[in-house]
Amino acid sequence: MEKIRKYDIVVVGAGHAGCEAAYAAAVLGSSVLLVTMDLNRVAQMSCNPAVGGIAKGQIVREIDALGGMMGKITDSSSLQFRMLNRSKGPAMWSPRAQCDKNKFSENWRIALQECKNVSFWQGSAVELILEGNFIKGIRTDLGIEFYADAVVLTNGTFLNGLLHFGKTQVGGGRISEPASLGISEQLLSLGFRIGRMKTGTPPRLDRRTINFSVLEEQAGENDLQFSYYYKRDFILKQLNCHITYTNERVHQELEKGFKFSPMFDGTIKSLGPRYCPSIETKLIIFSDKLSHQLYLEPEGIDSTEYYLNGFSTSLPFEVQEEAIKFVPGLENAKIIRPGYAIEYDFFDPTQLNHSLESKLVNGLFLAGQINGTTGYEEAGAQGLMAGVNAHRKLMGDSPFLLTRDQAYIGVLIDDLVTKGVDEPYRMFTSRAEHRLLLRQDNADERLSEIGYKLGLLPERHYKVFKFKSDLVDSHLERLKGISIRPELVNDFLIKNTSSPIRQRSKFLAILSRPQVSLKSLLLDIPYLGKYFKSIPEDIFDEVIQAIEIRIKYAGYIDREFLVADKLNRLENIKIENKFNYSEIQSLTTEAREKLAKINPKTIGQAHRIPGISPNDINVLLVLLGR
Repeated sequence: MEKIRKYDIVVVGAGHAGCEAAYAAAVLGSSVLLVTMDLNRVAQMSCNPAVGGIAKGQIVREIDALGGMMGKITDSSSLQFRMLNRSKGPAMWSPRAQCDKNKFSENWRIALQECKNVSFWQGSAVELILEGNFIKGIRTDLGIEFYADAVVLTNGTFLNGLLHFGKTQVGGGRISEPASLGISEQLLSLGFRIGRMKTGTPPRLDRRTINFSVLEEQAGENDLQFSYYYKRDFILKQLNCHITYTNERVHQELEKGFKFSPMFDGTIKSLGPRYCPSIETKLIIFSDKLSHQLYLEPEGIDSTEYYLNGFSTSLPFEVQEEAIKFVPGLENAKIIRPGYAIEYDFFDPTQLNHSLESKLVNGLFLAGQINGTTGYEEAGAQGLMAGVNAHRKLMGDSPFLLTRDQAYIGVLIDDLVTKGVDEPYRMFTSRAEHRLLLRQDNADERLSEIGYKLGLLPERHYKVFKFKSDLVDSHLERLKGISIRPELVNDFLIKNTSSPIRQRSKFLAILSRPQVSLKSLLLDIPYLGKYFKSIPEDIFDEVIQAIEIRIKYAGYIDREFLVADKLNRLENIKIENKFNYSEIQSLTTEAREKLAKINPKTIGQAHRIPGISPNDINVLLVLLGR
């Protein structure tokens, strides 16, 4: 019987982190048991029905380049696609897609079912099976035991989850789903530091009761997708989003309910998301603002549910209902499901190695909101890394790690294990020192080779990457030798408010001008098209964009590589377990405490710990020299 219930890896939780973890480990060859309370809610979009956004879209493309699934699932489930921040430089461009949340969940479930190494168990894990500080499996709520030498916890908001609807409290990880009990208490007894966080969700509205005629329409863009390698053979019906605004009357109605709000009466004491606050928090923080923008987002083709983005709240239902009546377009809107806040347990991520394995229990990995993050994308990235590293540990291989100049995923994990969290962590482009290197358009250049060598990216996809990469390199090399005559290009330059040339000039010099776009140049001067004839039509725009970005930003990119190289030298200086920090009196008290708590692996990691000064780093370098 034990043999039947023995797996290489058990993944607890089938949210966005759990799905990526199970898929990655299974593709690499491990036998995986995925444990979830409800097999019909795999990869449930608990909050907004969208994937991507600023910095988050970059993460999704990184997952795809490595061989993960979030980008492919999104493409096959998307109702609308947009590229955010187009008015800014390419380092800021961020793809975002609205999804049919039921299709998203269904497509993930099908993808996992097609993995021969993935098995499923519907139930709740309530206890870890340990031998000393080694993981040996899990015990379920029915007392059934499953054995494995690695366990990945991806419990999301379910650990001791508590929902708040005004004064009403209900235990649960999501509305209508029970909380997960037992594991927090066990890990606390083992010495894990546990905290509480909160997040919120807005009411869902009935589409049939919304007056769309008075709302501002927001359409999507054509011919965009996340995945580099999965070409959609069909597209779901595309739906528009809509924009409306709160007003003073809405604010007055909301304020009437403040005395019933668990946010303000001391009921909720947990850490909340600074960058995605509830509507009641917005009214307090931005008390001078007379209105706040709201987005109405469809939840599916066959669903009447609309997500009221920007209106997260834990106020009583009656207050939500009354306030919404005064929002333009929502005068007769009916609420299908009220907004609510949720509190849940998380574990201090500084207790993890960069592989996402716990420092306290051998073979135990943690990924997703359980580590203090927020967002599907951040969760999916951690899940992929935890799944890969759980498999590699069982194979006796070294951990798979990404650096801060390789990927936003590297920034995310390094921030978590080095700095910890004091609020739900959300990725922004500003968190990355090398964001010009970490663009959404070049994630395949950065990571596909790595994904292929890992065994996660299939060979057929790797060949697609190599073909495109070789096209970009060969065309760049060829363009270096091309010059262009004034009479061919001056009309175009003048039309685009750029200075005309007086003599033959290098093609690259002309293209490096900010007013000049390679695509528009080719449209205006068909003669130049002969240099690009070998690029297939289906990837023409991608290749042209890659060529243009490399030319325009060559100097900046080269400088970024030099800076990254200097910082990476600090990563080669190992200090883990080399010092008893409490005895180094030349360090500040804060430095002694934080270095002892985190025990950084390298000088580079120590340098990034908040509160560690340059002088503290110099002290360590001097001691190493001795």
